[in-house]
Amino acid sequence: MEKSNGSSEYGFILVGFSDRPKLELVLFIVNFILYTVAVLGNSTIILVSILDSRLHTPMYFFLANLSFLDLCFSTSCIPQMLVNLWGPDKTISYAGCVVQLFSFLSVGSIECILLAVMAYDRYAAVCKPLHYLVIMHPQLCLRLVAVAWGSGLVNAIVMSPLTMTLPRCGRLRINHFLCEMPALIKMACVDARAVEMLAFTFAILIVLLPLVLILLSYGYITAAVLKIKSAAGRWKAFNTCSSHLTVVSLFYGSIIYMYMQPGNSSSQDQGKFLTLFYNLVTPMLNPLIYTLRNKEVKGALKKVLGRQQ
Repeated sequence: MEKSNGSSEYGFILVGFSDRPKLELVLFIVNFILYTVAVLGNSTIILVSILDSRLHTPMYFFLANLSFLDLCFSTSCIPQMLVNLWGPDKTISYAGCVVQLFSFLSVGSIECILLAVMAYDRYAAVCKPLHYLVIMHPQLCLRLVAVAWGSGLVNAIVMSPLTMTLPRCGRLRINHFLCEMPALIKMACVDARAVEMLAFTFAILIVLLPLVLILLSYGYITAAVLKIKSAAGRWKAFNTCSSHLTVVSLFYGSIIYMYMQPGNSSSQDQGKFLTLFYNLVTPMLNPLIYTLRNKEVKGALKKVLGRQQ
């Protein structure tokens, strides 16, 4: 295995949680249940958004895209993780690692930008209610989603090859449960600061800038809500945004907390669990958040399930 970059032939070893063997079975059971719920929940959201004509609106168009991204996000690494948790084999092929890294980078980036697009949609709904359908016309919705997908794919197309072609001098052990870019860069046996700086630049454009736009949108929304005199009107406006705001808080909160941690062993363990949180728990919770808080989705579910006459 001691080739210059022998990973192309032998693949990698995902260390994951192998240092805690007693925890692996528990994690397998919990993650299998959560992954099943995430797949069923997000598939249901996509299905009802397509089948119920009442949900053919910008908000549910974006929500269906978010559910599809959540499906891709979890599926990019959780099945491989379950296989590694189940038995002694912790390996992943080189091709599998490439696919996992590309999927993780592209889908994560697209989701960051899509959440900003959804924040703009909520801004238009609350601050410009009379002109909402004029502003959020189908062509604009398609363009916004295309920008999100295009930006995420560009990030993955640029960073995946740069990360995977870094010389590793036979190092095959990835200190994570997936082929994550920071973990792969740390394995390099050459100076990788140029790659890290490029990754940081993309992070500003794809993570930080959308977050600023989200906060700006909610700043305008808050100002508009405070001008509403009736409590019922304020509550209606709050309900319009509460589901999206909850999803944004879960997704960005875990990412920001993880990347603010110092690089010691304790924070590395925390990083694994936080990655698991936004890669599995958040996609599992998103359909529940939108379903439990939204009468239209509940009605569409009843209609699809044939419970409504």
